[in-house]
Amino acid sequence: MHIQSGELVLVTGGARSGKSAWAEQLAAEAAGTAPQQVVYVATAGVFDEEMRRRVDTHRQRRPAAWQTVEEPLDLLRVIDEWDEEGRVILIDCLTLWTTNLLLPQYREEDWNNQKEQDLVDMARRTAKQASASRATVIAVGNEVGWGIVPPDPLSRAFRDAAGRVQQAFAAEAHRVYLAVAGCPLQVKGPA
Repeated sequence: MHIQSGELVLVTGGARSGKSAWAEQLAAEAAGTAPQQVVYVATAGVFDEEMRRRVDTHRQRRPAAWQTVEEPLDLLRVIDEWDEEGRVILIDCLTLWTTNLLLPQYREEDWNNQKEQDLVDMARRTAKQASASRATVIAVGNEVGWGIVPPDPLSRAFRDAAGRVQQAFAAEAHRVYLAVAGCPLQVKGPA
């Protein structure tokens, strides 16, 4: 499997499914002998010790030559800034990015379809820019809708928005992989 420069690749799966490790492997393969060409875009905010441990685990797994950009909101700017042939942009992850976009504006009493649509439109613009980039863009996201229906409105709004963001990226992606129990399954794109 060889990812072409300029492709958008979506890697999705459940929590601890191996999706980030697979995305990192794809990024390393796409960069080939130039690991300094990989830009790891971290969307997570670190607000507690458990999240700090998760971030540390990801950092330790990445090659030292990779550049890290911490950007919780403006993925359009990051893609534009690093848009060049031979570059690999790894975004980890779309689900936390969705959280970062949703939480500041969410209020149960006025959350509605239009606000969700605005968030999804941002995802579509971002996915289109990633798909049109000269860089290879690999985006990681969580499948959060396979469980029970959440009991509260915020959790349901998040689940719905996260699912629609994933769909926006999958629609623009050249390849889509689903990670299950550490096994990546290709669901879209050339073999």
